[in-house]
Amino acid sequence: METGAAADSPAVDFLVVGAGVAGLRAAVELAGHGDVLVVTKESLGESNTHYAQGGIAVAAEDGADVGLHLEDTVRAGDGLVYPPAAQVLVSQGSLRVAELIEWGTNFDEATDSEGRRLNGRFLRTREGAHSLERILHANGDATGAEISRALVAHARRQPRIRFAEWTQVTRLVTAERRVMGAELAGAGPAGAGSGQPVAAPLRMRARAVLVASGGAGQVYAETTNPAVATGDGIALAAEAGAELADMEFYQFHPTALALEGAPRFLLSEALRGEGAYLRNGRGERFMERYHPQLELAPRDVVARAIAREGAVEGEARPVYLDMRHVKNVDLHRRFPGISAFLARHGLDLACDLIPVRPAAHYLMGGIRTDLSGRTSIAGLYAAGEAACTGVHGANRLASNSLLEGLVFGARAAQAMLADALPLIHTESEMPQEAKPLSAAEEQHLEATIVRLRSAMWTHAGLLREESSLREGLARQAECDAALAGLAMGAKRGRRLSEAQALSRVAEAILKSAVARTESRGAHFRSDYPRRDDQNFGRHSVLGANREVIFERW
Repeated sequence: METGAAADSPAVDFLVVGAGVAGLRAAVELAGHGDVLVVTKESLGESNTHYAQGGIAVAAEDGADVGLHLEDTVRAGDGLVYPPAAQVLVSQGSLRVAELIEWGTNFDEATDSEGRRLNGRFLRTREGAHSLERILHANGDATGAEISRALVAHARRQPRIRFAEWTQVTRLVTAERRVMGAELAGAGPAGAGSGQPVAAPLRMRARAVLVASGGAGQVYAETTNPAVATGDGIALAAEAGAELADMEFYQFHPTALALEGAPRFLLSEALRGEGAYLRNGRGERFMERYHPQLELAPRDVVARAIAREGAVEGEARPVYLDMRHVKNVDLHRRFPGISAFLARHGLDLACDLIPVRPAAHYLMGGIRTDLSGRTSIAGLYAAGEAACTGVHGANRLASNSLLEGLVFGARAAQAMLADALPLIHTESEMPQEAKPLSAAEEQHLEATIVRLRSAMWTHAGLLREESSLREGLARQAECDAALAGLAMGAKRGRRLSEAQALSRVAEAILKSAVARTESRGAHFRSDYPRRDDQNFGRHSVLGANREVIFERW
């Protein structure tokens, strides 16, 4: 990093916000051409990538599967996938996965019936809505953690990549009609989870800024996402004036553990890929009533089926994942992480019915970009779950997310290099020093976050309708006003910033869901239960004016 004149803030060539698969892949690409600063608000590797269990979908090396992978992706997206984006994903995926292997990622190898390795061939499995087996795994059910480990190690070997851990981006700085940097504030682990203020922000200039900060699952009371997934990057981009797209499409994973006293732990789709059944409270296998692919139907179909089968006298109850009949797979070896977690709660995949319910899992929408990560604002790029290229349409195909991060992270970096934007020298006023929240204000903040997340789960969850969505908007506005009151007087802290991001994301989801008066993919309106291609075979776009329009891409 360089330091200019006294009036100038420090600078770096490229600033990457987020250290998941998209951010790290981009950083590696950029490192051969300039100094890169990767900013992550917790420790390196703590991201949605790390917690991804199921695997990474990639067409077989002989290329015969590329067309089928494209067809499966488009079909799962329920009429809204942008075909050029999906073509890029499936055609460039094998190259990006080959790079991962070269950099030290250890995917599970195939074995024969006696457990002997088959000459370095990788084990490929099948998940929901895939037409054949193309999912690569690592350590059974810890694929994301292995990919994250390898990428972090490879990135650390690049001398021009630096890392700012436990550091938060508090604002994107704009000048001359482009993003020219960001305000950063550091907070050590001791204060990371509290409402205490971060240190006085530092303005960091950059030739280009990439937002790869992941999703926003914490906007819902029930989610599989880790605590860091608060939509910060999406909110920062929107605040800077960038367009958002397809925000109404939030994917609810069908099978999160539904056990009192336990977290909403993700139970991978790979379990159903290995033959798990879903049974209701009466012990009936019910998916035949909803889709010909049964338990391997698209996620939106399975999630709504579970919600309906679990509704008893107005109360939401779990259904059960049943693997007791699966005899040809060593379940504890195939799913070591899941097995160990269940064992801590007295459950065994091979012997017990496992209670499950849907939970918020993945945002198909995000910051609107082209196929190279460019947003509607010069100097600002986005990739991964924070971005929306249209590649997932209305419903993401299982295990396409890690692949998306790799492919579009690399493409965004290539666009940042091709655009070759210069550093902007500015004498702009430096940010104010933050003031602490009082103990009473911290309690009020946490209560406001709980109210917001509860309102989103109640009013913008799996099943939606106009009156409920508008009630959700009213509750969001109340929470937003409360947060604005807490922020008065230059008060700032990580938790307050996260709450403001969640509120901005909640507003975008609610407004987009109100505007789309049809049902499609992950967006189901009980008052408009049919798909309407004539009026809504288009993408929703939320502009700087916070109003929704629909466009064909």
